[in-house]
Amino acid sequence: MSVRRSWAWPLVPLYAAGLAVKNALRAAGVLKTRRLQWPVVSVGSLSAGGAGKTPVVIALAELLHGRGWNVDVLSRGYGRTSSQVERVQPDAELAADGYGDEPVLIAERTGVPVWVGAQRFEAGVLAEAAGAKGGVHLLDDGFQHRQLARRVDVVLVTEADLDDVLLPAGNLREPLRALRRANAVVVREEERERVLPRLKEFLPASVAVWTVRRRLGFGGNENLLSEAGIENHLAFCAIARPEGFLRDLKESSVSVIDAVTFADHHRYTMEDMNQLIAACDRAGASGFVTTEKDAVKLSPAMRERLESRGPLVIVRLDVRLIDEDGVMRELEARIR
Repeated sequence: MSVRRSWAWPLVPLYAAGLAVKNALRAAGVLKTRRLQWPVVSVGSLSAGGAGKTPVVIALAELLHGRGWNVDVLSRGYGRTSSQVERVQPDAELAADGYGDEPVLIAERTGVPVWVGAQRFEAGVLAEAAGAKGGVHLLDDGFQHRQLARRVDVVLVTEADLDDVLLPAGNLREPLRALRRANAVVVREEERERVLPRLKEFLPASVAVWTVRRRLGFGGNENLLSEAGIENHLAFCAIARPEGFLRDLKESSVSVIDAVTFADHHRYTMEDMNQLIAACDRAGASGFVTTEKDAVKLSPAMRERLESRGPLVIVRLDVRLIDEDGVMRELEARIR
């Protein structure tokens, strides 16, 4: 059992009671669900962060687009400074501040329209008005956003989730039994044999199990990893599970001499860049390595400041669904 914040353990029953009340109100029809014209495919998780939802949204968007679907993404845009419902313009100045880091990353990687707003229904209405006739919405981080009806619920489950506890002591937004609402569960290839036996009691036979293969990519910066003089990197990130990033770097033989971590969705400042350079000097590192999600929050001036000290390597997490054809057959059968 993973208790991240032991001081909050007495609050867990209150959180659980709140979930029960909300579920009862939804079952009684007090909490309403609204439905868009296009089918909605929700991609979510039980945990508050770090399950790898964004790379799976990217993978599904690319697959659907490649099969001719008019696809867009609806996202909350966590941590954004604007409250408007709007389409992400990834090339805008300070785009991550205005739209959120993950929506900007999705827009950059996929090229499909990404719409952000606290009310995803309103974002979907705008997307349908602006898009071609007929399409499909991908609802980013949508498992708990039940105000919006969905045709398919895709839920990521990691091995860490199995031993976690509810918020606020742990990182779970819902208990494992909530997986009974899912249509498909996504597990990591390297965890599959350990995870699936423990999920049996929570998964009806109708729930599909999809497996993803994850690997790090370096966006053309591979040469920076092998050039003499920059074998030792200072890693930095502001993600929910930094230990996973550091583990992936190690497994990819990227030499990291030290690491600096910030809170998830942290908004970087120039002072942060100065602190990173100071940490780089203390550790004797020759350059920096960070995630693609972090990189979208770095202004040109911030990048220039870091690169005055040493090369900046940006790592991307590439995810591929094993048996893509089988996954698409199942998904398209539900959304047609």
